[in-house]
Formats: sequence, structure tokens, C-alpha cells
Amino acid sequence: MSSFIGIDLGTTFSAIATIDETGRPIIVHNSEGQNITPSCVTENEEGNFEVGEYARKTWGSDPNKAAARFKRDMGTKKVFKINSRDFTPTELSAFVLKKVVKDASLIIGEIGEAVVTIPANFSNEAREATMAAARAAGLNIRYIINEPTAAALYYSFKHNEKLHGNYAVYDLGGGTFDISIISVQGQNVNVVASNGVSKLGGDDFDDAMISIVQKKYKELRGENLEIVDYTKNHAEEDKKSLSKRKSIQINVNRQIIEVTRAEFEEAISTLVAQTEMLCESSIDEAKINTSDIKAVLLAGGSTRIPVIQESIKRIFGKEPVATVNVDEVVALGASLYSVYKGEKSELSAAQKNTIQKIKVTESTSKYYGTIILNHDEARGEEILYNNILINKGDKIPCSLKKTFYTICDGQEAVDCQLTEASAPETDPRFVNIIWEGKLELPAGRPAGQEIEVTYSYDENQMMKCSFVDVATGRKKEVDLSIGSIASTGNKNLKKFIVE
Repeated sequence: MSSFIGIDLGTTFSAIATIDETGRPIIVHNSEGQNITPSCVTENEEGNFEVGEYARKTWGSDPNKAAARFKRDMGTKKVFKINSRDFTPTELSAFVLKKVVKDASLIIGEIGEAVVTIPANFSNEAREATMAAARAAGLNIRYIINEPTAAALYYSFKHNEKLHGNYAVYDLGGGTFDISIISVQGQNVNVVASNGVSKLGGDDFDDAMISIVQKKYKELRGENLEIVDYTKNHAEEDKKSLSKRKSIQINVNRQIIEVTRAEFEEAISTLVAQTEMLCESSIDEAKINTSDIKAVLLAGGSTRIPVIQESIKRIFGKEPVATVNVDEVVALGASLYSVYKGEKSELSAAQKNTIQKIKVTESTSKYYGTIILNHDEARGEEILYNNILINKGDKIPCSLKKTFYTICDGQEAVDCQLTEASAPETDPRFVNIIWEGKLELPAGRPAGQEIEVTYSYDENQMMKCSFVDVATGRKKEVDLSIGSIASTGNKNLKKFIVE
């Protein structure tokens, strides 16, 4: 019988887990015997691409010969160069996935269905890019799951029937930050509110450490510090040391530089403040008080940083909880989800017993709408308006249908846009148009023809939408995929619909 797996595809490290013969989630070691694998890719001397510690060290000594931290750019057009070749974040992620899956198969045998985790704040493009990477790696994947939700699922499983009430899942890893407010009843996990930043994490803290060292080096030596003399790998190790000590001595080019924890904390203070604002926003969106939150559950290696733990205590008024390894909890939760969503006929008796009490309910993390022409009473004129159809926090999967109307006689087309925003923004200038198309209409009709718009949001938190001319049945529809999304930006579009 093939194994169900969950993969935490991390910015700095990735992990893979499965459900063993007893029904217990376990981490699967890589071929080097480690629980986590560096999410780095390089080309070795034989011309083969290699993932893991060797790639991480190569990247640290010469970033032009390796690629890392590409998860933060999933779904974008950015390319990463390894020697003379360019790679997309999707291609590099596929390399990582192939590595961890190949290693796991040597231990657990044939791989069946897989679930890959993503940050809760990932855009639609980034979600599709992650699915594309998984398929390129040869995985049988039908579902992805938000990292905080996966972490919450494992915490609730580990504590069996002991978790009841509201909890916060604070997920701060190498590249991204997510905060989710969840309602838990035993192993029933319901995501109430979620916020995050796609580029805030350990990578940024490493940059802060580098800036401190570079500044002090110039003050002491009167010259700039070369990048290769103090790399992100060095900064990462020194950052970890500062979590255990109040100050450290760093030897750079035979120059001793002292860095204190206080200096490091000051350097990352604006980033910490940003996490605190997002925590407060999530509490407000959940319509609860901090006193209603029973515990703060941790995920991600950056939650070990003392100033982060102090920040959590300050915001939530309680000590954070890490009863499991914060580097592994997301992968372990994903393995549970893979069985929970897997084909029941392929489950063992132990696996069926493991998931019999599990229930997971997600909610949307963005606002989705379409641009229409709307009458502004105050200004007495027609203005472009972002009409929100799916709200942040709506339970998923969900589908919403709304009718609009053509605006002028003889209108031969409607410009259709799908917008995404983190706030309930109605001004088209401040939303992201993640797809647009044109619905052709018959000529010679009067204004006021019905255009039916349907938005559907599935369990992987990806959008499908359709624009239908009711009279003729003509339609424009899109199932958003990596090849169908256009980063168009706002344009001076002229053919719209009205409410």
C-alpha cells in the first residue's frame, strides 16, 4: 500500500512526514539522516543539480552558483541564475520536492497522494505555482493546505481531546509570517481569521545581522566588507547564537566584531512591529479579545528568537506554546491532512482510526471582486468601482453569483476583471488585477442586458470565475492556472458592467 505524505516546502528548510503503521504522524529523514532539508539548489561538478546541505554551503560562498529563498517569489516572473542558466521559483521548488520525495521513498516505499503546505497569505498565483511545482516533481497532488492550519491540525491531534476554544497559530519561518486565529473543539479545526506577509521572516533577520556586521566592520577597518566574507549562512548561524547569548564575538577577516542581542533586536524592531499589527488585526477580524485566546501555538524556526517570544507575550498576554518541534509541526500536520483528504479505500485501518475525529474548515484570506461602473451620488457621475463578491473570512469552499448589466446601447463587449486585495478596497487603483478577459456580445442590443458573474473558491483556495451573457448564454470563464494568469496591472479599460 502506498504512503500518504505531507510536505512543508519551506523558504530555508523543507520537511516531509507520513502516517506510520500505527496511525502516528512521523517525520521521514532525508538521505543524510536529517529531519529537514535545506531548500537550496546548485549544479555540482558533474553537471547534475543537487539539493540540500551541499547546495546551501555553495550558495553561502558563491550565490551565483546556487539558488535559495525562491519560495518568497513563487508565482512571479522573477528568475534565479545558477551558473549560466535561469530558473523560475516553480522549477527550483520542483527540484526540492523531487529530492525530499526521492529520499522518503527509500524509507517508506511507494508514495501515494501528497499534500504540500503554503503560507496562508500566498496569492492565487503563488498557490498555482506551488501546485505546478508539485506536479513537475511527479507528485500525485490534489490538495494544498495553509501552513498555520497544518500546524493547528497537528497540535490538536497531539493533544487529542484536550484543546477546546480559541487559539492563535503564530507561524514565523525563514521567509514568511502568518497569524491565524482558530477555533478548536478536540480535533475539529476551524480557521476564523488569518493575516500574513509573504516576505517577512528569518531571511530578513539575516539581512539585519549582515547590516550590523558590515557597519561595524567599516567603522573598525575603514573599508567595506565584501559580501563573500560574511554571507547569509554566517549571519544565520550568528543569529541563532544570539538567541542563546546576550552577545557574540564574530571573527571576520581577522577582525573581531562584537554584536549584542540588543543591537540585533533594534535592527529588526520594525519587522517585529509589523507582526504585532497583523496579530492585532487578526484578533479584531475574529471579533474576540486576547483574553478569549487560550494559547498561542508556535510554528517556524524564527519563533525561537527571544524578542519574538517577548512580542507574542506582549500582544497575547500569555506564554507561547511549543509542545512539538516548530521546524516539523507543519509537515506533520500536512501528513494528517493528506490522509484526511485521501481516497478512503486506500487507507489502512490505523489511518482511518487516526482521522475519524478530524475536521478542518478553512476561510478565505483575501477579498475578490470585479471592476464595474458605478454611480457616485456625491459626485454625480459614473466612476470605476471594485465590487467585492467574496469577502475575506468567508468559509470555503464557497461560490457566489451576482447579476450586473451592460451600460450602453449597442455594447459589443464587456471587459472582465478578477481583483484581489487584502483589505475591502473599492478603489480599482489599489487592488491587484489577477486576471482579465473580454466577453464578446451581440451587436444592436439596448443597454441593461444581464451579465451573470459567478466566483467559486475551492478547498485549495484558488479561484474560478465566469461572466455569462444571460440572453445568449455566451460566457467568459477562467480556472486560474499558472499559464492563465496575467499580471496586467490597471489599464484604461472602457467597456464595463453596472449593478
